[in-house]
Amino acid sequence: MKNKSLSKNYPLWVALPTGLIYTIFTVAPLFMSGYLSLTDWNIDRLSTPVFKGLVNYQAILADHIFTTSLINTLIYAISTSFLKVFFGFILAILLVRATKKNNFLRTLYYMPCVLSTTLIGVLFHSILASNGMLNNMLSGVGLSFLTTDWLGSYGSAMGSIIAIQTWMWAGFNMFIMISGLQAIPDSYYEFAEMEGASNWVKMKNITIPYLVPAFTVNFTLNITGGLKVFDMVYVLTEGGPGFDTQVLSTYVYRDFGIGLLGESCAASIVLFLIVALLTYITNRYFTNREVEM
Repeated sequence: MKNKSLSKNYPLWVALPTGLIYTIFTVAPLFMSGYLSLTDWNIDRLSTPVFKGLVNYQAILADHIFTTSLINTLIYAISTSFLKVFFGFILAILLVRATKKNNFLRTLYYMPCVLSTTLIGVLFHSILASNGMLNNMLSGVGLSFLTTDWLGSYGSAMGSIIAIQTWMWAGFNMFIMISGLQAIPDSYYEFAEMEGASNWVKMKNITIPYLVPAFTVNFTLNITGGLKVFDMVYVLTEGGPGFDTQVLSTYVYRDFGIGLLGESCAASIVLFLIVALLTYITNRYFTNREVEM
């Protein structure tokens, strides 16, 4: 009887350690941040924060740097999500067949996403510097008029970070797309060919509709990761020039670093709410468009 009861509750016992760790390191800090965001907690009041209500939220919403960070975060998350999914889809279409050449190319395109973000950031920092490899190459082929400080100029800094992030994660999106393509039965395409359907018609009516689950996974992961980006931005530009590449995560880090701990918590809670909302909207949008095989 005892063994039967233990067997019945086995999944619960297995999940308990994971749930405990998740509660300690995720749920508890989230609630603590929520409370501290409503206090005047700062570097001078580390142990005696006083409840102040929504003062910190009012302060960050009135801060033009926070507004700039929010806009930059949305631009970054949306741009990188669409670009990574687009290039991942193109690569998947080209490399879906399992040949030796395609397997090698899959590995090649996937490799950047398993490398350290810091390593890639340092590498591209040297490539895109004003006296870096890219400008030297452009000057060497007579295109010196195209040279610029890619990470130190307004406009080009954010574009450079978006391009690097797209290059780094397109291969990851490619593999999810390939999994989705391989799950589509060949009989669908064979029947379409018997009906005289063109490649475009097969793409529009078979490939894309039945690939929506892969789009759901990719867009959800990319939007979530894009909104929470920190390491790549910090390594490449530290939020500069000025605040041109400042995102919400670097804003939280900046406020924490200068001792505005309550405001930092408030900004992190706003970031959490934005991530939760946009992730839910993205997932719901694509899930409602999935078709059954």
